[in-house]
Amino acid sequence: MDYRDTPEEAEFRAVLRQWLSATIPAGWDKIDDEEEAVELRKEWHRTLYRAGYVGMSWPVEYGGRGLSPVYDAILNEESGNMNAPSLPSVGYIGRAIFTYASEEQKRRFLPPLLSGEVSWCQGFSEPEAGSDLASLRTTARLEGDHYVVNGQKMWTSGGQYADWCLLLARTDPDVPKHKGISAFLVALNEPGVTVRPIVIASGEAETAEVFWDDVRIPEEQRLGAPGEGWRIAMTTVAYERGPADIGFIAAYRRTLRKVERLATERGLLEQPETRKALARAYVRGEVLRLNCMEQLSLRVSGRAPGSEGSVAKLLWAEAEQSLQHLAMDILGADELTGVADGWLSSYFTSRPVSVYGGSAQIQKNIIARMLDMPR
Repeated sequence: MDYRDTPEEAEFRAVLRQWLSATIPAGWDKIDDEEEAVELRKEWHRTLYRAGYVGMSWPVEYGGRGLSPVYDAILNEESGNMNAPSLPSVGYIGRAIFTYASEEQKRRFLPPLLSGEVSWCQGFSEPEAGSDLASLRTTARLEGDHYVVNGQKMWTSGGQYADWCLLLARTDPDVPKHKGISAFLVALNEPGVTVRPIVIASGEAETAEVFWDDVRIPEEQRLGAPGEGWRIAMTTVAYERGPADIGFIAAYRRTLRKVERLATERGLLEQPETRKALARAYVRGEVLRLNCMEQLSLRVSGRAPGSEGSVAKLLWAEAEQSLQHLAMDILGADELTGVADGWLSSYFTSRPVSVYGGSAQIQKNIIARMLDMPR
């Protein structure tokens, strides 16, 4: 593929740069309070949408602009270059809804998802069903025209700030475990839903556990056919593994510039080892960006995300964790003794990236099967 901009894409990029320069909230990256930061991200989502920069590759009838996914990649790049707040992660859950929902469900759920009016989380993992997702034990029993859900979900990222949840539950215990799972679209303010934030090693409550006690879900809020939950889950994580769909490229570029400034402030920029480490970090980011561009190109040609998303997921985890490790190397003991402050939290936050959308071992198994390697 040709990675250069077409004349139309170059014009879009120039207009976008001007808009970002005039619109990015001053001092947004100095906010320490988690709830204030969440509110800023939500408002940034709505601002982007009003300007036409969210859902650019989505169909017009569901709130998008019907453009090529390449425009989303340009938004990712320029947001990172201009130090903009994180982009909204509408891609992976939205694409699952778009792929499997009825027409009525698409028109009900997709426009408010894209506009930022309604935020979503993903209710997949459980205390004993993380990497082995098919072993989930949350049940949904059909009673009349409602399902009654009971169980517990863990590691529900952003669950404490979400309005709705894409939930997986077992609807048929008498068939092979992959075939007895269904998916549901559920409001988190339904009676019987309890959300408890989980404070992780970084000291922040960025994830949650969600309890479901006799929660009644209308049958028309089931996504897809009964027993189609596993297929829907695999579609969701296929998009989740693509950094282009969750705005990671922009965040990585922003962090890389911060690490470069850190090395400059500490007088380490002329040291050969520091320069090599920064160069490797830049190359990792570029490899990941070009991998994303290739996958977006496949999508433009009509091919849905597949096993190749596991390659991007491994590159993503390595890039993010290596960059955070480099920041800790530059700071040395000063970060641990409190002389310098602010990077330890993001270092710890980078560690679980390995398991987002499936652990590194799962991704390697998928790649091995893709390459027809022996088990």
